[in-house]
Amino acid sequence: KKDSTETEKKFLVKTCALLIHAAKIDENYTENEEEIVKKTLLGLGAKKETINQTIKKAKSIEENSNQILEFTREVKDLAENDKIKIIEALWSIIYSNNKADIYETNLMRRLAGLLYIDSSTMGDIKDRIKKKL
Repeated sequence: KKDSTETEKKFLVKTCALLIHAAKIDENYTENEEEIVKKTLLGLGAKKETINQTIKKAKSIEENSNQILEFTREVKDLAENDKIKIIEALWSIIYSNNKADIYETNLMRRLAGLLYIDSSTMGDIKDRIKKKL
């Protein structure tokens, strides 16, 4: 039981770090983006009472890392529907200010490859999120 709980926590922290990285890439991490991060983590099974602790750990990891590979290792082996949730959250974070800059779109292109998501699926998710906002 402890091993699966530790693995789950590690997965949530790394996923959170990836989401925070996307939010900070435009150098403007907003409350709205943090709400998207929280909602995504809850949707992936995080517990409400530990979510702030998870975010705090993830922020520390994200600040002390210089590559996204560290964050994607945990995500790439997930079930397809969980990966889709994370990609949706990433696009939601990026478009929370109604635009995507070159760094954000480059990040998503790199993530598509690292997470084994084909470009048409990535484009469909992006379009769906843009329409929602």
